[in-house]
Amino acid sequence: MHSSSDTSPDMTQQSTPVYYEDSRLVPLWRNWLDVAGSMPLDKWLKNTLRPAAKSGARPQPDYSPADRASLSLALFSALRFQQLAAALEFAYHKQDASINWDEWDLAWHQRDLQSITPVAFWYWVQLRVGGDQAKKNQAQLRDAEERRAFFNRIALQINPDSAFYFLWYGLRPQWKALLHERQQVSGWDDKTLQEFIQQQVTTPPLWLRVQKKGDVKTICARLQNQGVNVILDEQQHLLAQGGAGIQGTMEYKEGLVEVQDLASQYIAQSVAAVPGQKVWDACAGAGGKTLAIGARMNNKGALVATDLHAYKLEELKRRVKRADIFNVRVFTWDGTEPLRLPKEVAQQKGFDWVLLDAPCSSAGTWRRNPDARWRFDEDDTKELIQLQRQLLTNIVPAVRENGHLVYATCSWQVSENEQQVEWLLQQFPQFSLQSQRLVGVPELDSDTMFVAVLQRNSR
Repeated sequence: MHSSSDTSPDMTQQSTPVYYEDSRLVPLWRNWLDVAGSMPLDKWLKNTLRPAAKSGARPQPDYSPADRASLSLALFSALRFQQLAAALEFAYHKQDASINWDEWDLAWHQRDLQSITPVAFWYWVQLRVGGDQAKKNQAQLRDAEERRAFFNRIALQINPDSAFYFLWYGLRPQWKALLHERQQVSGWDDKTLQEFIQQQVTTPPLWLRVQKKGDVKTICARLQNQGVNVILDEQQHLLAQGGAGIQGTMEYKEGLVEVQDLASQYIAQSVAAVPGQKVWDACAGAGGKTLAIGARMNNKGALVATDLHAYKLEELKRRVKRADIFNVRVFTWDGTEPLRLPKEVAQQKGFDWVLLDAPCSSAGTWRRNPDARWRFDEDDTKELIQLQRQLLTNIVPAVRENGHLVYATCSWQVSENEQQVEWLLQQFPQFSLQSQRLVGVPELDSDTMFVAVLQRNSR
């Protein structure tokens, strides 16, 4: 269930979304519905819309880069509002806006979308997205004007206290209790909670991080000269919002810049390792945070990166080599037992810093990966909570006295974050909490992640 944005696809090349008048979209949408829930949309699109093989065995449409970007954006928009479109279709045929949406939501399933006529589905999506696309497609529906009038009436009745408010912003009403729990723990007022909810239907920019030493303003200018629409924010963070793809630039190919969400960058900064120390990135994945930590260690000390999946570690090795980091040791670790410490780490009785970016529900990545919200299941979360506790239990012995444990997730759920930290402190009283916070939306235009820093106290 865990999804990291460190290696998210290159979405800098953007164009205006295509909707129903593109004849290729309807079969794409139908094909997606056949596999929805079994795989991430970005991976499915990468395979489905890949350039046609020149001598391939199976015929395949030849999509241009602009076509692929446009069709992808349309499908991502549809996923954000797919349950809303289903709700509007249901209410329209009943001619009733006073439906008990909490009950309706509990019975709704993605497969129900297959019963909605594609032109009607896309018309609802277009009305919600706004712009001129819905007007262009009115001729496709004989009752388009009636649908538009019904849509406008419902839009005027929406308020934050209604269950339909959650549907309007791409969230299920059944998640209301989880969101209010987050509001209470974070101390948000109602306005802040509403901002958080409303941003769930927007897409964060592609955040970049300068990996090697260099002036960020100079790098920004060089990327702009290559057609990448990249800017610096007020805190001198680099973000791309369109134009040419970042992965085609020399700065990316040479490892000068890396794609890494801003919230992920903050988590990596929480590992305040200095050159010469020993650090373990326990669930390193493809290594976005490993790279950020390694950049500050200047090839001095030891940086161990482990993961359950060997294929992710192969990508990590390539990225580390490209970044000219030579003090990284990489091997698999399944988390079922404590790590066998490398000799130099055992000599000092543990690591100075251990980062656990734990497998989680990935609720904090819904803005970037809207299909993940429809795979979200509270029963799965309960299993993940047990896995997180198992990993923490087997990581604790690897932290030396006065060393630090950094616990992180890409989820906003309290049960995966603050409650897990509370459990850890109860189970292992030798640790004390230094800090914990939620990073990202609504304060930053990024994914939403959680990070806690704990220290192992001297006896």
